Amino acid sequence: MTRWFEGKVKSICQNSIEAALEHQNTLTKPAGSLGRLEQLAGQFAGWQSQPHPTLNHLSVSVFAADHGVCAQGVSAFPQSVTGQMIVNFLEGGAAISVLSHGLGADLRVLNMGTVDPVPQRYQSHEQLENHQIAAGSADFSQGFAMSEQQLTQCFSAARDHVSGLGARDLFIGGEMGIGNTSSASALYAALLSLPAADVVGRGSGIDDAGLKRKIQVINTALALHKASLNDPYQVLRALGGLEIAALVASYIACAQRGIPVLVDGFICTAAALLAVKLNAGVRHWLLFSHQSAEAAHSRALAALEAQPLLDLGMRLGEGSGAAVAVPLIQSALSLHNRMASFAQAGVSQGA
Repeated sequence: MTRWFEGKVKSICQNSIEAALEHQNTLTKPAGSLGRLEQLAGQFAGWQSQPHPTLNHLSVSVFAADHGVCAQGVSAFPQSVTGQMIVNFLEGGAAISVLSHGLGADLRVLNMGTVDPVPQRYQSHEQLENHQIAAGSADFSQGFAMSEQQLTQCFSAARDHVSGLGARDLFIGGEMGIGNTSSASALYAALLSLPAADVVGRGSGIDDAGLKRKIQVINTALALHKASLNDPYQVLRALGGLEIAALVASYIACAQRGIPVLVDGFICTAAALLAVKLNAGVRHWLLFSHQSAEAAHSRALAALEAQPLLDLGMRLGEGSGAAVAVPLIQSALSLHNRMASFAQAGVSQGA
């Protein structure tokens, strides 16, 4: 029996891609001189099934949750920060809040499960979906991070969220969760068959002792879950987090609905890698925004055959790197739609 997340993704219109690229060759510039910007126009044409695509409706959804593995001392910050940052998102003070406002994006925050509950006065906030599936995931170095039921709940909540977005030209998934670089590192190690030392970074700023401890914890987890590492769904249940699971499902749901996804950095790429492992067709709906400064991100991008748009040394998360890349896409589409052709401008075209 096929599970919903294994269902077919929407097809991409090759005729629109070809028409867009042909249009590029009529514009007042040497052929191919806008480089990647021309490719972006073609990609969006295929996604939108029209040779002149637009970017008018942008959704940013930040998924937040805590991680039980923090009990092993793998993070420089206490878990209370996750709940505090949810409030900061809603108050407009976080980086992704500022960037979303500047882009005119529809920002939503989904609390999948924090140790500290969202304060009562924010629980009816129009930008918040307060799912609170659990008080964070379990410690994946001691057992499975999520139960089957919790993982199913994460997937269902994310699918329903995407279904409720309506027509969208682009989706950005962000994340917030103290300890989630440990989870993402463990996922990379499992999915790419890499040793923990090759995938672990400093996350939010741990010291040398913390880095060593983080590597040891992930090695312990990989040994504990060895029997589950051949099944990506069970890898997610064993090593993932509630917010990472929701990201995975949101990416798949977007691809099934025909909404392109602009993938953020280290954590979000781990979710993208899992989404593609669960449903290979999802890859055609993913655009990668930037290369993170976090360890192993470049290896994951290579495994996905992804060429990120930017490399700015960012490692914040939240969806911030993806949001920073949006004006680049807007420029690509504006040039595609507004530049004059040689015929319109009365400019002679080269032989």
